[in-house]
Formats: sequence, structure tokens, C-alpha cells
Amino acid sequence: MMPSLPLPLVSALVLGFLLAVLLLRRDRPGFFAAFVGLCAVQAAVIALAQHYGIAAFRSLQPVTAAAIPPLAWAAFQFSAVRRPGLPRDLAHLAGPLLALAAVAVLPVLLDLLIPALFLGYGGCILLAAWRGADALPRMPFEAGETPGLVWKIIALSLMISALGDILFAAVLTGGRTGWLPWVVAIWSSVSLLAVGSLVLLGSLGRGERDSAPTLAPVLHDPEEDKALMARLDALLESRRLYLDPELTLTRLARALHVPVKQLSAAINRSTGGNVSRHVNGYRIREACRALEGGANVTGAMLASGFSTKSNFNREFRRITGRTPSDWRAATGGK
Repeated sequence: MMPSLPLPLVSALVLGFLLAVLLLRRDRPGFFAAFVGLCAVQAAVIALAQHYGIAAFRSLQPVTAAAIPPLAWAAFQFSAVRRPGLPRDLAHLAGPLLALAAVAVLPVLLDLLIPALFLGYGGCILLAAWRGADALPRMPFEAGETPGLVWKIIALSLMISALGDILFAAVLTGGRTGWLPWVVAIWSSVSLLAVGSLVLLGSLGRGERDSAPTLAPVLHDPEEDKALMARLDALLESRRLYLDPELTLTRLARALHVPVKQLSAAINRSTGGNVSRHVNGYRIREACRALEGGANVTGAMLASGFSTKSNFNREFRRITGRTPSDWRAATGGK
């Protein structure tokens, strides 16, 4: 008889492969890769504890589970918001340490602690990602709204996993042990969806190499906004920074020597849009010039700072009301 291969172990193997893909990239993902690796370890631990019945892994399972939400938060902060830094981020070790203590002293607390960690961190990531592209200053403008969408999926997956933990505890308490394989299978599927979504978007793992400017109170003086916008436009026009596909809000703020929130708020109030749309306006104007000069659509896309055709076509139509091909035909480009 062939030995069975439980779904959590399959998840662990897939996540291990995704981790290898990450490590082979040149993005130095750091916390991001650690998060993927921990999810792979957790899937393997679940298989060894629940399917194969190895007691030692049953004790390890809640501790590794408690480490997943704070590591997801660190990966989110590093890639999208800010570079995590000691010592304030050491506070996030409290969850795994409490889980370790609960395993040794009062295991019943785990039924509250683990779901609380997944719900709490998942909710925080969801709230941050829901604020849009300007709330993710370390993400390249070229990535568009996709990073926010993927991080929302991750956050929701963490929160759904919390519900799985609650159901797992309820099944054990109610003596419905026959349901355990289904609960474990659902948890593994959700975790695979979450981490797989992360890995599918390479830009999520990049982050910024330098620290972001310190945040300051947002200014509301219209003259201050006007002056800052003038400086921003002069910078974009003189240095043509918009041609860099890796340009981020953090880099723009650093070049202008202003806090990220101040620059973002000034653009919001002055243009009614976000910084990504403002920069893409420059890119589309550059693309129009390239098309009028005879460049083909792909050449114009690459020459204007875009690296994905879907984003280029969407922004081109939004700004000009036409497709790149229609623009090229109407302006006599060859």
C-alpha cells in the first residue's frame, strides 16, 4: 500500500519551492523570505503532528504558529512601509514567547492567544493596505495597485486562519476528532493561497534599500503645498526620475528632503489624485512623444518608465482617453 501524503505536507513542499524561487532572485527579500520559510515549516509541523501523530511536533505547532503573524507584519513593513528597526520591533517577539510559556504552563491559553495574534496582525495589515498606494511608500509606482491588493489577500488569509484555529479548538473540545483532517486541510489551503500570492508578485519582496524620511505633521497651508508641488515638478522634469520603473514615494520624498506624508498629502490636495497617478502623467506624456516620433507601442512603453504592458495601457487610456495604438495612428507615428 502506498504511503499517504497529507495536504499540509504538500503545502510545505510547494512553499519550499517558492522559497527557493525567492532566494534565487536578486531582490534580497529578507523578512519576506523568512516569512515564506516559516509558513513552509509550519505546514510540515502540522503534517507531522496531526497526520503522523508525533507528540513533540504537537508541542512545537502553537509556537511556530504564533511566530507567523508578527513575521508577516515585519515582511509587510520592510517591503511596503518602512524598514523595521531594533529595538521597537523586538516587542513583536512577545507573541511567540507567550505561546512557548503557555505550552509549558497553561496550554488552554493557546486557544485565545493564537487566534488573537492572527486576527490582530491580519487586521493591522488589512487596515494599512486599504489606504491605497500612498500608504505603501516603498513600493514602485510601476506596481500600481497590485501590491495593496495582494497584501489585502494576505491579511484576509491570516484572519481566516484565525477562524480555522478557533474551529480546531472547538472540534477538540466537542470531541469531534473526525473533523480534524478537514480543519487542517482548510488551514493549509489558506496558508498556501496567502504565501503563494506574495511570491507571485516579485516586487513585494524588494523594498527600499535606504531608510525613509522621518514622518512629520502634515501641512495644510495651500502656499506650502503649491511650493512643494513646484519643487516636485521641477525635480521630475530636470532629472527625469519618472523614467525609472523602480521609483517610489520614499525616494521622491528623500530627494526633496521632506517627510513622505507631507509630500503625499500635498499631491492629494493639489491634484485630487495620488503620487502614482501624478508620476504616471509624466510617463504617459513621454510615451506620447515617443509614439509621435515613430516608436512602436512596446518601445514607447519601455522608454517612458513602464515595464508592464497592462499598467501602461490602463494608464494611457485613463490619461489620454485612447489606446497607445490609436494615439500612434492618429498622430501619424510610423
